Amino acid sequence: MAIDTTNDSTMDDWAAAMAEQAGTTGKPESVQPAALGDDAGLTGNPEVNLEVILDIPVTISLEIGRTSLPIRNLLQLNQGSIVELDRLAGEPLDVLVNGTLIAHGEVVVVNEKFGIRLTDVISPAERVRRLK
Repeated sequence: MAIDTTNDSTMDDWAAAMAEQAGTTGKPESVQPAALGDDAGLTGNPEVNLEVILDIPVTISLEIGRTSLPIRNLLQLNQGSIVELDRLAGEPLDVLVNGTLIAHGEVVVVNEKFGIRLTDVISPAERVRRLK
C-alpha cells in the first residue's frame, strides 16, 4: 500500500512553474558569454565585484608526491611499509586548491601544528592558462 505524502501547496507551486514555462512564447533570449582574455579579468577590472564569491569554501591540499602501484602491491601494504614517491627529499610541495596547482611551498611547524610556507605562487594568468 502506497502512502501519498505530497503536499498540495508544493504541487501547486510546481504546477504554477510548469504552466509559466509552458506559457512562454517565442525563442529564448540569446545570452552571449563574456569574452575572456589571457588574464580572464584578473588584472583589476573595477567593474568586477568579487564580494559574491569570497565566502565560497574551497579545499586546500598539499601533495608531497605521487606513485603508481599495482593492486597486488597495494594489498600487501601494512603498518611499517614504505611507499616510494616521485619527489626528492627537500623538493617543494605542491599546494592545490580544489585540485588545481596554485603554489609550491615547504613544511613548517607552527604551535605544534603543521603548516606550509609558500615559496612560489603560480600567477593568476598561468592558473587560467592551465585550466584551458
